[in-house]
Amino acid sequence: MQYIKVIWHHEDPETPVLLFSELDSERNENRKIEIYADGRRGFADLKEEFGGTFIGTAPVPPLKEIAADPQFVPSEINAEEFEREWLARRSHVR
Repeated sequence: MQYIKVIWHHEDPETPVLLFSELDSERNENRKIEIYADGRRGFADLKEEFGGTFIGTAPVPPLKEIAADPQFVPSEINAEEFEREWLARRSHVR
């Protein structure tokens, strides 16, 4: 598994500003958390979707490709950081 975090710079309050994804060996999402500027969270896995968040249907591009767009700041994170966010996903639901 690979875990990534992407900061998304924009001004739309209806679009997340922070994305966390767990990727399989082919870069498909297994789990995802989206965090909005106001603290709302959406999340999805292969069985559940909440808050408008859903699992992508195509592999996630490499971090270098994501970073080519200046509105995105991607980074690889460790499993522990992802799991902290995953466990906290319901605590910020509105």
